[in-house]
Amino acid sequence: MVDQIRRKILKTGAAAAAAMAAAKGVFAQQAGREAAAGSFYEKGPVRIHYQEWGSGFPLLLIAGGGLGGSTIRGLTNPFDAVGEFKGEYRCIGTDLRTATTGESTGPLEVDRPWDMIADDQIAVMDHLGIDKFMVMGFCIGGPLVWNLLKRAPNRVVAAVAAQPSGCRAEAPTLMYDTNMMAWGPDYVKRHPNVTMAQIDQFLTKMYKSPADFIWPVTRDFVKQCQNPVLILPDDIPAHPYKTAMEAAMLAPKAEVSMFPWKEPKERIPLAVRQIHSFLKAHRPAAT
Repeated sequence: MVDQIRRKILKTGAAAAAAMAAAKGVFAQQAGREAAAGSFYEKGPVRIHYQEWGSGFPLLLIAGGGLGGSTIRGLTNPFDAVGEFKGEYRCIGTDLRTATTGESTGPLEVDRPWDMIADDQIAVMDHLGIDKFMVMGFCIGGPLVWNLLKRAPNRVVAAVAAQPSGCRAEAPTLMYDTNMMAWGPDYVKRHPNVTMAQIDQFLTKMYKSPADFIWPVTRDFVKQCQNPVLILPDDIPAHPYKTAMEAAMLAPKAEVSMFPWKEPKERIPLAVRQIHSFLKAHRPAAT
């Protein structure tokens, strides 16, 4: 029975990934109209592609799409985050260095996957002269948001985790399995200096050490986190509702959106309004 459940979840997860890829194709033209060439932060072998829009208090945006798809172009799904927030905030987006369709590059640091990405994000903010900022992450951006709250609690003024990824109790190795089947082989093809053994080490550290909760942070950390956090839960294999709600119940200053908020699509503007209200409530007064 457990194997049947696991196969069903893997099949559903693969279907969701395919749907997300298709959605990105639909949104690519829209993103292209908005996006310019962008800029690059470079340090040693690391080269991170980033882009800015609008003005105001800084808001770091982390696209969904997992390790292979979290790029600036992905910020149009499930809504146009840049279009919605650039009128009030200085929005900053980056391509993850792991993204197969992005322009960021850098070594695969197999022993520190979450912190490798946090290093890039913090370095870009430093490069732009930004001290304090807000952050909103989708999908994989959920655990990345929590890792930023752990790494830079005095810099992250408020955070939004929308449709956050998390460990699903009935399929704790789901993210490891799907990435070993899809992202890993594709990454190795594009980076011949990386082996599947290194991919295994990277994903094991990322998703199986431990295979629990919100991988880069513990429940104890979330219990003591004093940063305001807004959580918009989802409920697909890679975005477990139970994990998102557990984090919301544990975090002292967490707020939660309605659920479901993406379907029917008429609900999305209501969720976006809640995000606006949340960010405005915690945005520092202009000095």
